[in-house]
Amino acid sequence: MLRLTDAFALLGICVVLCAGLIGLLTAWRAADARAAWVKVLAALGFVLLWVPVGATNIPVVAYARGLTGDLSVTLVMLAVWRVGRLVLKGRAIAQREQIALMAAVAVAALFLYPLALGWGDWDAYRPGWGSWGMLLALLVLCAVCWAANLQVLPALVATALLAWSLGLLESGNLWDYLLDPWLSIYALAYVVHKVAHKVGRKVFIKCAQAVMARFR
Repeated sequence: MLRLTDAFALLGICVVLCAGLIGLLTAWRAADARAAWVKVLAALGFVLLWVPVGATNIPVVAYARGLTGDLSVTLVMLAVWRVGRLVLKGRAIAQREQIALMAAVAVAALFLYPLALGWGDWDAYRPGWGSWGMLLALLVLCAVCWAANLQVLPALVATALLAWSLGLLESGNLWDYLLDPWLSIYALAYVVHKVAHKVGRKVFIKCAQAVMARFR
């Protein structure tokens, strides 16, 4: 019988892969994500991921889990939000909310992974086993976000904490509920892209102004 932790992990991977499939289909054909054929292909992809293959009758998504590992609750909820927005006309995440979220994930990843890999004398992964200091830090972060009228990040943190308290993932470490390497890579790439775009735009404007000034 499939354990709850396995079912939750496999379902999360399915949702993330389907969200990625919808994104690829709409980018490839420049089509509306609410189009019938996109919904059909996404549903078909979800079903096919559960088809048992091989001599052991293991579903395809289980092989995918072997490659990706268990995904964080944060990434799964973002995928659910994306599917709901694209297919069910749900509300999109505001840009300032998305920037704040990706920046927080990028900072957390830069803080966690180097220290967890032994680049320092302190193991940043250890507080995830239930440190009151980490819980207090998350509470302060959520309070700051609420004060700044940012609601997405506190909602995701609350969802991750709820899933952690229920033990829905194989891991018992809170860090694994908050972020994973795939989400961290995306967040870092997102932040670098935004910074490069903003800096490049400022440089371009200054160069254009300098050129215009020479011809006046």
